[in-house]
Amino acid sequence: MGGRRWQVVHQGVYATHTGPIGYDDQLLAALLYAGPEAAWSHYTAAEQLGLLKPDRGRPVYVTIPERRRITSRPNLVIHRDEHWADRLALAVPPRRTPADAVLDVVSITRSLEQAAAVIAEACQSGRVSPADIARALADRPRLRHRRSLQPILADVAAGSHSLLELRYLRDVERRHGLPTGLRQRGVDGTFTDVFYVGFELVVELDGRLHLVPRQRWRDLDRDNRATLRAEATLRYGWLDVTSRPCQAAVQVLQVLRRTQPTLKARPCAPSCPVR
Repeated sequence: MGGRRWQVVHQGVYATHTGPIGYDDQLLAALLYAGPEAAWSHYTAAEQLGLLKPDRGRPVYVTIPERRRITSRPNLVIHRDEHWADRLALAVPPRRTPADAVLDVVSITRSLEQAAAVIAEACQSGRVSPADIARALADRPRLRHRRSLQPILADVAAGSHSLLELRYLRDVERRHGLPTGLRQRGVDGTFTDVFYVGFELVVELDGRLHLVPRQRWRDLDRDNRATLRAEATLRYGWLDVTSRPCQAAVQVLQVLRRTQPTLKARPCAPSCPVR
C-alpha cells in the first residue's frame, strides 16, 4: 500500500483512498454501515430520485426494518419502519418510493408550510404526482400534518407549483372570495401562473429575487406577450403575498371589476381593505 491507510467512514466501513470522502462516498457508506436491509429515505431518497434540490449540507437519511437496532453515527440519521419492505422502490442502491420519500420528509417537517413546499416542489419535478402521494398517505394514519395534506394535494393537482402559489390561492383568492383562477395555462410557448378566464387578467408569482438579467428579460417578455394579447398582468413576490395579501386582493379585484363591476368579494377581517 506504500504507507497509505484506509479511512474509517463508519464502524466497519472504510474508504480505500486517502483523499477527501465525497458526498457519493458518504451515501454508499451509510447503506453499508446500516446493513443489507437498509434504504435511503427522507431527504436523501428524495434528492437521489430528483424530487428535491440536493443539499450536501444535510445528513444522510437511511431507514431500516423496525426489528433492527443500529448505533447512531455523526452525519447519519437512521429511522426504523415496520413497513420497510412495502415502501421500497425498484432501484439500486435501495431507496424509498418517490411518494414515500416525500411523506418521509413531511413527517419530520416542523410546519405545515414546510410540508406544502416539499410536496409542491416534488410534484413539480414530474417524478411523483399528487395522486401517488395521496395513495401512500392512506397507509400512514399517524403521519404529521395528515389531515391538512389532502387539500394541499388537491391544490397541487390543480396546478399550484410552489409554496408561493399555494399561499396566493389560500390567502389572496379564497380568503377574500375572489374567483378561482386557472393555474398553469399554456399560451405562446410558456405558462402563466394564474389566469382569470373571462377577465383577461394574468397574475404571475415569483418568490425569487431575479438578479440575473436573462431571467429579468424573460419575465418582461412574458409580460409583454400578455399585453399583446390584450391581457393585464399583475406580478407579486413572496413579501406581497405573505405580508400584504389584502392589498394584493384589492388590486386583483380592481382589475376583475373592469369586466364585471358588480363582482362581489369579502374582507378577511374588520381592518381588511377589500370591499
